[in-house]
Amino acid sequence: MTRLLEGIRVLDIGRYVAGPYCATLLGYFGAEVIRVERPRGGEDRYIAPLFTRDDGAPGEGGLFMQTACGKKSLTLNLSHPDGLEALKKLASQCDVICANLPPKALEKLGLDWRMLSKINPKAILVTQTGFGARGPDKDKGGFDGVAQAMSGAMYLSGAPDAPVKAGAPYADFTTAVFSALGVMAALMAREKTGEGQHVETTLLGTALAAMNSHLAEQAVTQINRAGTGNRVQTSGPSDVFATKDGHILVHTVGDGLFKRWTAMVERPELVDDPRLQGDQARGDARDELCAIMADWCKTRTTEDALAALAAAGVPSGPVLTMQEALDNPQAQAMAFFKPTHFPGLPREAPVADLPIDFSALDAGVSGRPPQLGEHTEEILKSIGYDDKTLAAMRKDSVI
Repeated sequence: MTRLLEGIRVLDIGRYVAGPYCATLLGYFGAEVIRVERPRGGEDRYIAPLFTRDDGAPGEGGLFMQTACGKKSLTLNLSHPDGLEALKKLASQCDVICANLPPKALEKLGLDWRMLSKINPKAILVTQTGFGARGPDKDKGGFDGVAQAMSGAMYLSGAPDAPVKAGAPYADFTTAVFSALGVMAALMAREKTGEGQHVETTLLGTALAAMNSHLAEQAVTQINRAGTGNRVQTSGPSDVFATKDGHILVHTVGDGLFKRWTAMVERPELVDDPRLQGDQARGDARDELCAIMADWCKTRTTEDALAALAAAGVPSGPVLTMQEALDNPQAQAMAFFKPTHFPGLPREAPVADLPIDFSALDAGVSGRPPQLGEHTEEILKSIGYDDKTLAAMRKDSVI
């Protein structure tokens, strides 16, 4: 089956997550994705290395495995005029240019929207920045953790004197998802107008969107919530609880679930307690309700507790180590990971496949990440470079 974006060429000149993973997602729908790197490789290629080379240098890392599957690798020295010329020539023949670079860096490359729209009016430029094109922070760089910190998420996730950052870089990855969604919309618009456009996303905007319900409550009520760790403040009992041999997370929301929970812990009288009517009232009484749940859990194994919760219809799950998350039978049954080989790896790496099932659309991981510069000659020949020119570029360390 032909993939949805087959025939679409994407130029990936980003780094780390928000830009490269946006391009990855487009590739999962069939686009040809060309990753541009320095001749010695980008720093994001080697984050969390999965193996060590014979010379002791780090090999490709876990981040690269997740953000580069199915791409082609083109090496270019962009500080050399010939490298910059090749990049611009390639950009003029691509449908999408994905770049989470600072605006000034993009302008220096001559691929900001003002310049790109002149050389390729049908192109879609998708950029990701920390904070956006306006405001006091427009020239600042940013990472996922900075966005988490500035969205209120860290303050609410930890304790008042100990803010906590989520281990999963959700602002980065969700920005990539929003970017890919924006590109899809821009491609649909181009079908109607024949024109390209600039799609802009930000880490801060993504993080604020994820926190919006809490921020809306703050704006309207001025409630000034402070962090309570894993303990939810708007329902109860909702927290992480210790069992005899581990920990589980239980989330009790709504009158129906609360009634089932009271029956399970043999406290049916709590259903009619006037202090516990509605989720917020139970959230206000969270310490009392969580204490009951903690006592119930501490006499049971994780397996027994989860079985009882499942029988009662109360949502819950075990707190798993990373290895346990990989070995989870549910993850295996759903094939959430695609075992992927890369030269040098001692074993296949589990790469998160596109977590969407389609009834009639082919999408997802279709190939391993590229070795550094693996497709350089193929790509440059496709835009008109001959063997003699490529040899000269290699001699001059352009490629």
